[in-house]
Amino acid sequence: MSQPPPAPPSLQELRQEIDSIDEQVHRLLMQRSDIIDRLISVKKTQEVGSAFRPAREADMMRRLVERHRGILPLDTVEGIWRVIIATFTYVQAPFSVHADLSTGESAMRDSARFHFGFTVPFVAHFNPMAAVEAVAKSKGDLALVSATASRLPWWLELEAEGAPKIIARLPFVERADHPAALPVFVVSRVADSAMVTEVEMWSIRVSGWNAETARAVASLAEIAAVPDSAFDGAALLVSVQGAGNLDKITSALVAAGATVRSTALVGSHATRYTVTTNDAARK
Repeated sequence: MSQPPPAPPSLQELRQEIDSIDEQVHRLLMQRSDIIDRLISVKKTQEVGSAFRPAREADMMRRLVERHRGILPLDTVEGIWRVIIATFTYVQAPFSVHADLSTGESAMRDSARFHFGFTVPFVAHFNPMAAVEAVAKSKGDLALVSATASRLPWWLELEAEGAPKIIARLPFVERADHPAALPVFVVSRVADSAMVTEVEMWSIRVSGWNAETARAVASLAEIAAVPDSAFDGAALLVSVQGAGNLDKITSALVAAGATVRSTALVGSHATRYTVTTNDAARK
């Protein structure tokens, strides 16, 4: 005679399991804070620049996506981890986020709060130059500047030796309907060992910029251009991925009739990591 199936757990039992997990999560967070406290003692504020570690954070977020499974939305998991990472970074070395609101206040605020939470101070600016200037005067603050549009060549402020640089592009994980989808460059000073250099960002100044020269390089790189009518030219912010591609871009500009007046490395960031909705839910 077959045995009857075991009775399903009661609601009370399931809630007790949830309470137990919640307590474990809290204890692990406190354990993490203890490690951070020891880390602060080891560092003893010897590091120069922001405590932000773009290479490590990009890798952490990629691994998070790869291991995620179940019904919990990826947006929620990413948001939780972003708050944890940003808050513990802030605890190590307090910093502020200086956000340029000139291309859209609500979208930029969403990006800042999603990626850095509410503990990190938020400072509003109304042009990208002001945000970058504030970071240049600070020890380890971050500037957030839209990566999609600008009427000002703010990246020229990053050319000088010792100036802050582009260190990341947010969001780390791109997907349709991301709650903080605005593409944003993060500008700061960080240790060379903390940088991720998969995509180099170059400031290129040219004369002879027009529709033809723009078309000549459109397929080679992601380019932001601010025309300079005084010199019949433009200031370009160019994303360069792969060795030798900068030479290809400058050669294409020259072949199309432009003159390259100067080039300067103004930062780098991780390659864009994109997942589809199906990828996020596949597990």
